Amino acid sequence: MIGMEEEVKPNLSQYQGLTSSVSGVSSARGHGSVTGGSNLSGDAYRRQHEITVTGDEVPQPFSSFESTGFPSELLREVHNAGFSAPTPIQAQSWPIALQGRDIVAIAKTGSGKTLGYLVPGFMHIKRCRNDSQMGPTVLVLSPTRELATQIQDEAQKFGGSSRITCTCLYGGAPKGPQLREIERGVDIVVATPGRLNDILEMRRVSLQQVSYLVLDEADRMLDMGFEPQIRKIVKEVPTRRQTLMYTATWPREVRKIAADLLVNPVQVNIGNIDELVANKSITQNVEVLAPMVKHRRLEQILRSQEPGSKIIVFCSTKKMCDQLARNLSQFGAASIHGDKSQADRDYVLGQFRSGRSPVLVATDVAARGLDIKDIRVVINYDFPTGVEDYVHRIGRTGRAGATGLAFTFFGDQDSKHASDLIKVLEGANQQVPAELREMASRGGGMGRPRRWAPSSGGYDGGRGGRTDSGYGGRDGGRGGRGISTSSSWHEKSGGRGYGHESSDRNDRGFHDSYDTGRSRSRSPDRLNSAPGRDHSPVLSFHELMMKRNQQ
Repeated sequence: MIGMEEEVKPNLSQYQGLTSSVSGVSSARGHGSVTGGSNLSGDAYRRQHEITVTGDEVPQPFSSFESTGFPSELLREVHNAGFSAPTPIQAQSWPIALQGRDIVAIAKTGSGKTLGYLVPGFMHIKRCRNDSQMGPTVLVLSPTRELATQIQDEAQKFGGSSRITCTCLYGGAPKGPQLREIERGVDIVVATPGRLNDILEMRRVSLQQVSYLVLDEADRMLDMGFEPQIRKIVKEVPTRRQTLMYTATWPREVRKIAADLLVNPVQVNIGNIDELVANKSITQNVEVLAPMVKHRRLEQILRSQEPGSKIIVFCSTKKMCDQLARNLSQFGAASIHGDKSQADRDYVLGQFRSGRSPVLVATDVAARGLDIKDIRVVINYDFPTGVEDYVHRIGRTGRAGATGLAFTFFGDQDSKHASDLIKVLEGANQQVPAELREMASRGGGMGRPRRWAPSSGGYDGGRGGRTDSGYGGRDGGRGGRGISTSSSWHEKSGGRGYGHESSDRNDRGFHDSYDTGRSRSRSPDRLNSAPGRDHSPVLSFHELMMKRNQQ
């Protein structure tokens, strides 16, 4: 049998200056130094940054940008952006990706994962030297329009000096300009699943050159019901590829699709994935309030902040979102939710980024994906449908090493989440209000609610209701989600199910391929299996492979 290193490594000499950085890698269990000559050993670096890796012969992390051997023009862009060293997810995933290996990375939002997969993608493009007019080489799948456009911005910012071209395909905008960019030729396509599917059905784009696939925020894509669309697009891509999957959580559904789409992946975990942990750089204030005093308290908080501070206020319904924005007009507030047109959403986000509208009132459509590094305060006017969404909401502040502030209004109707919220607060060393403990002692939060049943919805979220979703409409907000309890690809999974989100027809799904000279078998039965029909116990990755090989 061919060994792992022999099977999956491309010729690293084709990367500029990378041979000396990668050729001497040690195993995941080794004690070699961090690549780049740091005095800190690889194991010590991983312990310091809470990195755990699972896989064969995992290379040591990069300790600095210079140790990567990346081209000078790329390093210049990185330094100009103000980055002094790779983030943990970048440090560990870069050397793995540069070997041409599949990766499943589990890391919280705001961890630097976008450059974690884009930079090796740039190197891959330079090595392949494909004709961009024949189709893209790199394909990135994103669950929402906002995240997709942000990924495109990063690709253009850091890849422009290397003459790497990128386009973004998303719903809610005219197809014509997007089609013209594809016809001119692009190296990278960032797409929401539905719009890509639409264009594929029109036969206006070819994915036959794609050899580097990224599934970003895979957990949210499955939570939004995109799995059928992802599998449909997988069929349009060559079966030999390099695949990188990034996810904030590791539930059963994500493990299953990872087992289907990745081959011998290295799993990289940043932090403890067995429990939901909030960013400790964020000061969390939970206030138990009656509904009638929430608005007055909101205005008090807004007045207490420095003028011009960027603040996000989260509420549960589109109607409340618009109402709050009108009532807070004196603070320069603007609203964003699923019923807004793409042009309106882009305009509001632009006003917020520039500081002309420093208060953004939003439904959960903005809870993940928004990467605006100078958000000072997050206010949960309404508590979300679960504590995982709470963590993602407050994670909009305290990014890129900054500190943040979060205020959360909690009422009797939210009592079922009290116990879980207390765990999050205690895990981040935050104060727990006595009223919240009293709610928990009365039985609130003694277990997470059952997964939401999907219901019909209209365009961009469909029906209103408590969440900005509608479960079946376009590009809605988040539904209820469970939390994984398993920590490794190689362990038996015990993750909990996801509730469905709206399935933006323009945000549906796709897939990619990488030719490193290895033969990769993916049977159509694996890719076409109907989601949700297998109710047998979930198997580990190796057990799944053994079972399928016996069939």
